[in-house]
Amino acid sequence: MPEVSIITPCYNSAAYIRKTAEAVLSQSFTDWEWLITDDGSSDDSVAIIRALDDKRIHLSLAEKNGGAGQARNISLEKASGRYVTFLDADDFWEPDFLEEMLSFMKQHNAELAYSSYARCDEHLNPVIADFVANKEVTFGNLLKTCRLSLLSSMYDTQRVGKVFFPKGTKREDHVMWLNLLKKIPVGKPLPKTMAKYRMHAASVSRKKSAIIRDQYFVYRRFMKFGTLPSLYYTMHWAFNGFVKYSRFFN
Repeated sequence: MPEVSIITPCYNSAAYIRKTAEAVLSQSFTDWEWLITDDGSSDDSVAIIRALDDKRIHLSLAEKNGGAGQARNISLEKASGRYVTFLDADDFWEPDFLEEMLSFMKQHNAELAYSSYARCDEHLNPVIADFVANKEVTFGNLLKTCRLSLLSSMYDTQRVGKVFFPKGTKREDHVMWLNLLKKIPVGKPLPKTMAKYRMHAASVSRKKSAIIRDQYFVYRRFMKFGTLPSLYYTMHWAFNGFVKYSRFFN
């Protein structure tokens, strides 16, 4: 049984999956399994993944396109590692990511930890100042802003259990983290940049009204909050999101 399970959804990621595979295969910590679920790609993603010559890599094919959250759930069901971490098919880790995260979690007796990460363009060139992991995360403060990014976080399934992604929302990451933090008091920060997040133009061009509506339903539908608390947390989330993505390099 591997110590770490890496969970990756893949959909038409042929342009990036080789670089992501390079990041996984270059890890200094080697006791891992990489579970990739392809979500109905129409490009060469599946062929590229199948060509990777490593027995630790396990590819699943979704029966139909269900979105990244459901693709992650398919892999999570099969995951056997004590520690779970996530890496999308277009993101990147530094070679010591797994080793540093595991060491930090064990040293600090952490059930959940997250690191700093670089925010890059499609060619992995930094475009916004690094997001810095400098605060402990709790259920209460995660309601106001989501400091946890999938590509730079890790949790201990032996102590937390597997936490799956919900259906029916485009904010499934935030809901999943909130559900996880209902179970534990705190997630701990490792203020070292060990991952690179690609910021695609298409992903930031969605209408703000649609994003805010989706976030409102995180609280109203999934957290079962009333209308006024849901509006209160949505406003905090919107303000903090503006601050989070407004710190450009000079």
